[in-house]
Amino acid sequence: MRDVYIIGIGEVPFGMLPDDYHILGQRAVMTAIKDAGISWKDIGSAFVGNGQNGVCTGQRVFRDTGMCGKLPIINVESACSAGAMAVHSAYIRVGAGLDEVAIGVGTENASLHRVAGTGATPDMTDIEGFLGVVMVAKYALRAQRYMYETGATIEDLAQVTIKNRRHATNNPYAWSKARGEISVEEVINSRMIATPLTLNQCCAMTDGAGAVIVASAEAVKKYNIEKPVKIEASTVVSGPFNIGHKDECSDDIVTMGTFQAYEDSGIGPEDIDMVECHDAFTISELLYYEAMGFCKKGDGLKMLRDGDVTHGGKVVFSPRGGMLAYGHPMGASGAVQIVECVRQLRGECDGYQVEGAKTALTQVTGGGLSGTQHAACTTHILTI
Repeated sequence: MRDVYIIGIGEVPFGMLPDDYHILGQRAVMTAIKDAGISWKDIGSAFVGNGQNGVCTGQRVFRDTGMCGKLPIINVESACSAGAMAVHSAYIRVGAGLDEVAIGVGTENASLHRVAGTGATPDMTDIEGFLGVVMVAKYALRAQRYMYETGATIEDLAQVTIKNRRHATNNPYAWSKARGEISVEEVINSRMIATPLTLNQCCAMTDGAGAVIVASAEAVKKYNIEKPVKIEASTVVSGPFNIGHKDECSDDIVTMGTFQAYEDSGIGPEDIDMVECHDAFTISELLYYEAMGFCKKGDGLKMLRDGDVTHGGKVVFSPRGGMLAYGHPMGASGAVQIVECVRQLRGECDGYQVEGAKTALTQVTGGGLSGTQHAACTTHILTI
């Protein structure tokens, strides 16, 4: 594999947006092209991630850009992991020498499709979907078990929301409704969704898009890219199938994907400055401290209580505000995690910059599938 670099990024800030996914995707693409300072004609292939908005999503994104024709456009679907998996696919294409430049896009509009009656619904052919074991229910079960095993309280869980809302305070890209300080009482007294997870412990399903342009070292030189960000590792793993006992306080697929990325890059958890993880629920982030090797099993709660996962600590988790404060458009989130990490590594995050950030990790899981903890997980390690 050749070295691969990120040379351009684009984002449509998250919210309840009036434009459908293909318009959002177009905006992110054009912003990324402008950021890279290249022509659309320089892009050799495109990969588009989407979770629930239909078929031929990538072709619809690129249709009005003038880029369709010889440009291969490949659609990627893996629920929440789709956007990151699109970037992974572009990385593989350039790394293999098939293209000098490629683009990965994640885009989603959930709100318009809910209104139209075409939003996502549980898969009734899957036993967990049939029985109502939707994602929030699964994480509520895990939270209950974690509280039982570690002595964590609902007030401890609330601290993840409080931290991430605080991180988002000065982030102009964060969802406006979830920025700023919030109290423990506001978190735990918000509407109960699935015990012990209250409304303010769950991410908002929003709309948005992100685009990431990747290139070879030769292309970086050709286009005089000033601050290329190197992709040190990009991994995709699928959830191990197990219908027997599962340790609900571990996360096998996240551990597999993260440690594969560590092995591929030669970078370990002790080298990571910041992490954008799949904090769809408060308990998620707690579990990931341990699953990613930032602490021993059972010590995630101590990391949170000791302030090790915020500015001034050992590693900053969710510096943009995470999904809890940034919002979560299913197919877009994984790509935008990468966009945000690139901004941090370039030093472009005034007011919420991770001081001295040189190495970042992104992790996003995708899909509920009976017999697994998640269907897919995509992980990236980036350096500058």
